[in-house]
Amino acid sequence: MHSQAQNPFGPTPYERKKERASLIAKVVTFVMSMALVIPMLLIIGLIFVKGWSVISVDYLWENPRGGGIAGGIWGPLIGTFFLTLTCLVIVAPVGVLAGIYLNEYAPDNRATRAIMIAVTSLAGVPSIVHALFGLGAFVVAMHMGKSLLAAACTLAVMTLPVIITSTREALAAVPRNFREACWNLGASKWQTIRTIVLPNSISGILTGVILVVSRAAGETAPIMLTGAAAYLPLPENMPDKLMPYYLGDQFLALAMHLNVIARDVPNMPTEMKFGSALVLLCLILLINSLAIIIRVQLRRRKRW
Repeated sequence: MHSQAQNPFGPTPYERKKERASLIAKVVTFVMSMALVIPMLLIIGLIFVKGWSVISVDYLWENPRGGGIAGGIWGPLIGTFFLTLTCLVIVAPVGVLAGIYLNEYAPDNRATRAIMIAVTSLAGVPSIVHALFGLGAFVVAMHMGKSLLAAACTLAVMTLPVIITSTREALAAVPRNFREACWNLGASKWQTIRTIVLPNSISGILTGVILVVSRAAGETAPIMLTGAAAYLPLPENMPDKLMPYYLGDQFLALAMHLNVIARDVPNMPTEMKFGSALVLLCLILLINSLAIIIRVQLRRRKRW
């Protein structure tokens, strides 16, 4: 009471209690964050230290030899690129169009809400379940066989909820005033979406694409049952070396290659294991970094 009489504008006991609780929450959150970040940084550092010794142009350009004990990782590297690209070509148009329909055209009724619940639930299905679905639906039922196309379709189904959700959220973030202004000028609904809504939501949509690329490049279980091979003889002559796989062929992928050489190949040099892990890690970081840079540039163009 005496301190408050001297300084009537000072914090009350209740305000000081709130400040202490806020400080404690910040400290606890920081400690928990560091408990997650520090081990991750240590693991990444270990991969860099143990894998850097084998990284070279020859290692990136040569195909695996001797079951992966010798040679490089060109075959798995280019296979990962083709797999990710094919998956994006399939899932991006379907996911974006589905997100546009659900946010802009679909009525707010039970059917639409049921669809959104199904999409959200699909995002939580384990990857091995998607692998079994891809094996039954694409490899067996649709007679694709174990191939690049079957694996890409399986990954597309698995990552579809990410594209749909990010597209819906990005479209919903665009102010309704933009739409109403276009409608008042006589523009149709599709013209408004195409010329105003989509350009202003492209950065949010790109966030979903980033997540799809990262997940597609790092998944093992879905491609293991639908098209990825443990080892394949690959061409060494040009230009076949630049395109060693077609849609109906089995392929090598970095995630699968790393799983095989780390678990199934006896007498595998340790640096080869960490080298493959380092390349996969750097590939995902590079793709994410480029996409983030593009997203930041697109966000700067916003006027709201």
